[in-house]
Amino acid sequence: MTFTLNFSIFMSMKSIKVYSSQFNYQYGSSIHFPYSIASLFAYAKTDDVIKDNFQFEKTFIFRNKLDEYIDSVENPDILLCSCYVWNWEITNVLARRVKEKCPNCTVIFGGPNVPLRYEGDVPLGWVENSTNNFFKDYPWVDILVHQEGEYTIKEIFEQYIGDKDYSKINGLETINHRTPPQPRITNLDEIPSPYLTDLIWDLVEPADGVDYISAWETNRGCPFQCTFCDWGSATKTKVRKWEMDRLFKEIEWFADNKIPYIDCCDANFGIFVERDLKLAKKLKSEKMKKGFPGRIRPAWAKIASEKIVPIAKELLDADLLRAVTLAVQSLDPNTLNIIKRKNIKFDKFGELVKMFRGEKIENYTEIIMGMPGETVETYKGGLEQLMELFPRPVVYVYNCGVFVNAPMNDSHYVKEYDIKTIRSPIYLWHSSIHNRGDIQETEDIVIGTNSFDLDGLKEMYLYGWVTQAFHSMGIFEYVSKFYNQTYDLKFMNFYETFVQYCKTNPDTIFGKEYQILLEYMDKGYSGGGWDHHDPELASILWPIEEATWLRCLRDSQKLESEMIKFIDFHESVSGLSTDKGVLYDLISFQVFLLMGMDRNEKVKSHKAQWDWKDYFGNDVKGVDKLRHYRDYYFYENKIQEDDIEQWCFQAAWIGRSQGNYKCHPEFLYERTQTIENDKDIVYEYIKEITAKMGISSGV
Repeated sequence: MTFTLNFSIFMSMKSIKVYSSQFNYQYGSSIHFPYSIASLFAYAKTDDVIKDNFQFEKTFIFRNKLDEYIDSVENPDILLCSCYVWNWEITNVLARRVKEKCPNCTVIFGGPNVPLRYEGDVPLGWVENSTNNFFKDYPWVDILVHQEGEYTIKEIFEQYIGDKDYSKINGLETINHRTPPQPRITNLDEIPSPYLTDLIWDLVEPADGVDYISAWETNRGCPFQCTFCDWGSATKTKVRKWEMDRLFKEIEWFADNKIPYIDCCDANFGIFVERDLKLAKKLKSEKMKKGFPGRIRPAWAKIASEKIVPIAKELLDADLLRAVTLAVQSLDPNTLNIIKRKNIKFDKFGELVKMFRGEKIENYTEIIMGMPGETVETYKGGLEQLMELFPRPVVYVYNCGVFVNAPMNDSHYVKEYDIKTIRSPIYLWHSSIHNRGDIQETEDIVIGTNSFDLDGLKEMYLYGWVTQAFHSMGIFEYVSKFYNQTYDLKFMNFYETFVQYCKTNPDTIFGKEYQILLEYMDKGYSGGGWDHHDPELASILWPIEEATWLRCLRDSQKLESEMIKFIDFHESVSGLSTDKGVLYDLISFQVFLLMGMDRNEKVKSHKAQWDWKDYFGNDVKGVDKLRHYRDYYFYENKIQEDDIEQWCFQAAWIGRSQGNYKCHPEFLYERTQTIENDKDIVYEYIKEITAKMGISSGV
């Protein structure tokens, strides 16, 4: 829709001043560019009248500068706010105070957290007629923009110059009217790139020590309809693509502007195999030539296949990618049906994991805990399947959040599955404890459905914590595999005994961590939030499982001693009588595989009594088939940091998805093996250490 303007109106009018906000949190020294705002302005400025008569001030993004921003607002005509779950509260404070200061300012809200329908506190779905309860609760807001905003914002600016009759514009709502949905943008290349125009730099302030993260779209839309998801309100929509020439130029811009991190906003990167492979090759080429961009984080195609392997390899070859996500969310067929999630078949999933392993591509999986249909039994069964399937398990478990416009928030869906939620301070793991401001953001977390209650959810959380901190992150990984491999003991049975040990031994390392977890869960599920800060680890908020692991790894000798105590307990409770010499050697071997905080040598070495590399590598069954070894294993320590905070970052934050915090038996060096690269760091070490020992290196 376009509007004809009276020539005399804009010839005599003053410059229209537009302020904007897209608040975010800092992660270390990094914060996101205001990409959404920049895209809206880039498209609006394709109109010469807007370009010549609108003055776009810098976008407000730093939470700790709220008062400073409000003081800087002078004679505003428009305040445009990009709203997400992580900035809803602070955005409303900004809008309210600007409105109080400048009552004639037109305040516009858009973004994923703007409800499509509003009744009291419950956003529901799209209706044609106006529901003005929102504007009664948020009287400082004048206009809501629904879904994609480029067309609507441009038309609002055009009408602002004219008679301000916003009822002529699709895709918005005011206290007096609600208009039909705006058509989706079919030709995305109508929107100029905020990067290639350098508009993005015009909207941010220079800040010493701040690195900007670039959000990047190569397409829009998602063909899937998972009920827990709201991908910019674009779920179950046709996927539209930008032209490759533009995307290639944006990649060059990222390299030239030394962008350390690209946050790819595609819902299914890799779904267009040939196209996305070309993008990966271009990213690799620029990184190899210029050293940037640093990393990219894609949201991989929901139904993963072997077709994404070459894409991942290109990115990994240039150190652009840490690992590939194989998100399953749940392994229970009933739950998957309820949430309208379609995973690849589990046997196919296993083949894909093996393929990634063969190509040396690290991968991890994600589980959402607390979705309708799930039970404690199906959830623990899913964890068991993952432990059996993944030879090198990296698992992330999340609470089930309910987003404003997600299908899971529909009143009929909520009623059908008896979904109960609690509003809690938002959980933004790894975000800095500094520069957060004083305003707390919130999110809604599922705490019960017709398939589980709160006690059941807490049990799920407990075993999710155990799986992540003690199995996936390696403390008992090969110890539990030994029992599984030797006695056919289920992983969950092993960890149920571990939980029993934690309960009955509160003064041990593990018992203390268990008590911390119980308090953490009680706080979280009562609405107190999920922040966990340990000042001895780093100045960020840690996921509880990572903090647990880090505290356990402070003292490797003490950890080994505590592990022996538990294994003695486990043997007694289970009625087993495994040779203690074998078990204690296994525990020593397991601790050796971990990059302990107190063991910072370049190459780690360990003299084992038994051939654990062979036992686990060849899936040997039975202690009687375990071979004596009495020789040394070696591996390169990937985390050599004397600074504790940096060690924590490299091990648990940055290194977790890649598995950098541990070594696996198959990657161990031995003195007798042939090493092709004579400059290999471990090869050099073996020659050096064996010479000191007065024995032959064998290489």
